[in-house]
Amino acid sequence: MNSHKAYHAHIYFDEATKAQARKLCDISAEKFHLNVGRFHEKLIGPHPCWSCQVTFGAKDFENYIPWLDANRENLTVLVHALTGDDYKDHTEFAYWLGQEVELNLAFFKNT
Repeated sequence: MNSHKAYHAHIYFDEATKAQARKLCDISAEKFHLNVGRFHEKLIGPHPCWSCQVTFGAKDFENYIPWLDANRENLTVLVHALTGDDYKDHTEFAYWLGQEVELNLAFFKNT
């Protein structure tokens, strides 16, 4: 549900799926003109998988999320709001495209 001003989509991947994830990120930037962050082949923040972050706004939500869900194939994607409360953003204001993965929520106690 599109109820916030801004969002992140964290596209999770591993060694076997990194080319697929990179293609999805590249198309996200090209087709939707979204800001795509670094392609992390290590664990970052609360994320238990390698990931790439895509930043988008409410105006992009209705087109981007259905496209992302239809094109992610077997990749898991965490979508969450950007409200300024990182813990709530990754719990209350988060949902999954694909299989849910347990986040390292203890990370937020250390920040």
